[in-house]
Amino acid sequence: MERWVEKLFTEDVLKEASSRYGANASDAKKLGDFENYVYEVERDGRPFILRLTHSSHRSKKELEGELKWINYLHGHDIQVSLVHPSKNGELVEVLPVDDSFFYVCLFDKAPGTSIKMNSPEFGPELFRKWGAITANMHVVTENYHSAETERLRWDEDDLIELEKFIDPIKDEMIIEGNRQLVATIQQLPQTKETFGLIHSDIHMGNFFYEDGNIHVFDFDDSMYFYFVSDIAIPLYYSTWWKYREETLEKRSAFGAEFLTHFLKGYVSVRPMNLEWLERLPLFLKLRDYTLYGVFHKKMDLSIGHEQENKLVAGIRERLISNEPMVDLNYGEILGKLTV
Repeated sequence: MERWVEKLFTEDVLKEASSRYGANASDAKKLGDFENYVYEVERDGRPFILRLTHSSHRSKKELEGELKWINYLHGHDIQVSLVHPSKNGELVEVLPVDDSFFYVCLFDKAPGTSIKMNSPEFGPELFRKWGAITANMHVVTENYHSAETERLRWDEDDLIELEKFIDPIKDEMIIEGNRQLVATIQQLPQTKETFGLIHSDIHMGNFFYEDGNIHVFDFDDSMYFYFVSDIAIPLYYSTWWKYREETLEKRSAFGAEFLTHFLKGYVSVRPMNLEWLERLPLFLKLRDYTLYGVFHKKMDLSIGHEQENKLVAGIRERLISNEPMVDLNYGEILGKLTV
């Protein structure tokens, strides 16, 4: 979280936010604070997830759009965390702080537990189910009345303009590479089947697993973008987290295995053609650029964030050398799905 926002967030803000939903914050458990403040709180003896978003990050209408879509998905049997209204009947409560606001919402706590890279469940069965729930979200959303949901298009996000956050001299090559990639993606065809509202961040940190079922949460990055990006993101993060210090060859070997099983689940619900599959490298590269910008936007990397600096250096090296996260034969992978 940006330092100036941290100064605005107090225990009183947390208590007031909880009270708006009839929840108890006395034993609140902090779960995250990177882009939002996220806490586990209790209400009527049950755990819930309380999220506070600063107005510098999202508008109230954007949040309402996100939450309405989540409840739409929930109403169509997608395993996502239901959003609850406040005591005032609002999905989003507004807490004024100085000259800004914290926006508050309350979710069911997803059942199950997180999956780690060394978990025994991290394997083909999980990958297939991961692909299937992603496809189910896309199928349901094709018929969603998007006019009811005010979320940004991908190219309206501030991270599209990396020069706002990174050194324009040191990273001139990265800024120009990002501009060219954005321009290329903007030319791709947009249809009901290819472009719509997506989660945009379905990695292992954003779902729990229970009794063979995946429960997706954290829709904060949801946006209007190409559906194929929701395939690129799981591939990107699974490879990056597990093999980021390995060679391209090793990353690609894992990536091929992961994507084959993920797509087996995906195409069991929704078709995928080779033309769009071969565009995955564009979206994998875009995530490299976006993540590079996120680290610079959210953190002061000059004050000793050793682990983060190492991650950023790895991304930068890959971008400068134009090395992909993975180098895959997509036709071969698609062929395996039809055997």
